[in-house]
Amino acid sequence: MLKLGIIGTNFITDRMLKAAQETGQYQLTSVYSRHLSRARDFGQQYGATEFYDSLEDFFDQGDFSVVYIASPNSLHYPQARLAIENDKDIIVEKPAFVNPHEYHEIVKLLKDHPRARLVEGARQIHTPLFVAAAKQLKKMKQVQGASFTMMQYSSRYDQVLNNADPLPNIFTKEFAGGALQDLGVYCVYDAVTLFGMPDSSVYYPTLIKTGVDGKGTAILQYHDFTVVLNFSKTTNTYIGSEIHGQRDTLWLDNAADFHQATYFDEEKKAHELSADVHRNPLYDELIDFAKLFNNPNDAVEETKYQRWLKLSQEVNQVMYDLRQSADLVFPADENY
Repeated sequence: MLKLGIIGTNFITDRMLKAAQETGQYQLTSVYSRHLSRARDFGQQYGATEFYDSLEDFFDQGDFSVVYIASPNSLHYPQARLAIENDKDIIVEKPAFVNPHEYHEIVKLLKDHPRARLVEGARQIHTPLFVAAAKQLKKMKQVQGASFTMMQYSSRYDQVLNNADPLPNIFTKEFAGGALQDLGVYCVYDAVTLFGMPDSSVYYPTLIKTGVDGKGTAILQYHDFTVVLNFSKTTNTYIGSEIHGQRDTLWLDNAADFHQATYFDEEKKAHELSADVHRNPLYDELIDFAKLFNNPNDAVEETKYQRWLKLSQEVNQVMYDLRQSADLVFPADENY
């Protein structure tokens, strides 16, 4: 049983802990929050016994081997550094880090602490349905393009419209927020996982009054096709995502939480891809991560880990390139 510590007491942490319980591989022991009462109230319902409002005490005294970081985006880097320095395994929510400079420093630190592992919570790529879609893609004779769409109206946007004080972290530059960082990262993960690094990329954001992007369209240019990414936190969509062949098409119902994938062959006949879909979209990644953390010296698991780490770095680079193209700068960028 992997002893788990958490940073961040929000809805995604709640969802993760429910999935962790279902795997039977994790036991929550330690909770950090800026407010001790919040740590206690949140953690006790999952059986935690240690509660901290000091990060230093959390890492120095906490009885856990794996830490889940689900804090605001701009805090991932300093918190991950502390975790690595304390030889903890880390699950960091997407996007892992704000820019390639931070990632470079993290990779250097990981080399100095070989007992630590760091994985990014890119949940969809660990699901059997995504794996099945990737296998089907390899059977397509030609790819002429793709579109990945992720649009979900955020209830926290209402706070922006109502001039709340303070503003929600996810809609501020200070905490490296915006649609690209929060939802667009899923689309970028889909593209880079399936097609590799693009030759070039450009982002056309729609800015909101806080200075971050509420929605936007990104274009990734590959050698002989283009991938279009559409994402938003200020509107909803009811369309799926598609990969276009010549006469055939691969359709996905969602860019992140897959429930259905259909391959339309050259005769326009639909073939539903068969794969188990767990009710909690974080379940599959937590199973994969537990195998890694429980078998750190296994060659197969190490190969998977290095692939995930490389993919995470590539996604981070594409995200940064997209922001650079749109002149979207965060405070963390100005440190380098």
